[in-house]
Amino acid sequence: MHNDANPQNEAAKLASAIGDRVRRARQNRRWTLDELADAAGVSRRLLVSIEGGDANPSVGTLLKIAGALGIGLPAIVEPPTTKALTVVRAGAAPVLWRGEHGGRGSLLVGIDSPAVVELWHWILQPGESHQSDAHVAGAREFLHVLAGEVAVIAGEEMSTLRAGDALIFAADRPHRYSNSGNQETQFTLTVFEPTSGS
Repeated sequence: MHNDANPQNEAAKLASAIGDRVRRARQNRRWTLDELADAAGVSRRLLVSIEGGDANPSVGTLLKIAGALGIGLPAIVEPPTTKALTVVRAGAAPVLWRGEHGGRGSLLVGIDSPAVVELWHWILQPGESHQSDAHVAGAREFLHVLAGEVAVIAGEEMSTLRAGDALIFAADRPHRYSNSGNQETQFTLTVFEPTSGS
């Protein structure tokens, strides 16, 4: 049944949920919109749009906001749960990045305490790439290629991986994933940040 979901409706629901969670986290810190905007390095106008559920912020913007609030990205994207088992059914994970040719980055699951750990599923179509800013000091990413090939650039180093290959790299520097091949690339990515921000 989830396969019939309208991507625009799903994006609108996710934007509304993100807005609610950002607003609650900001209010819990007793911050004004201006204070959060300054701390996150984003405009007040963008923050108003995000909290109103009217914006589709980039992963980079969400990471800046989460870092300023001292929480992990999962706290903004995923609903809190107290269950021993949290199941995310196929196709139900929030899509936080969309490529111009149909690629996408979905945050499958994550935790934000005591450290941030996120499990992602990425699809890059030929010619697509995703650039990420540096994460907190000591952050690491673990990547496993399921299909196709992906070039990973972290700082000044680059490696091309094919189906079955895995990689760990320091994510506390700017990094990029690129599909320069002629077929779809799929990989899982785990992000580890040793602290949950400031």
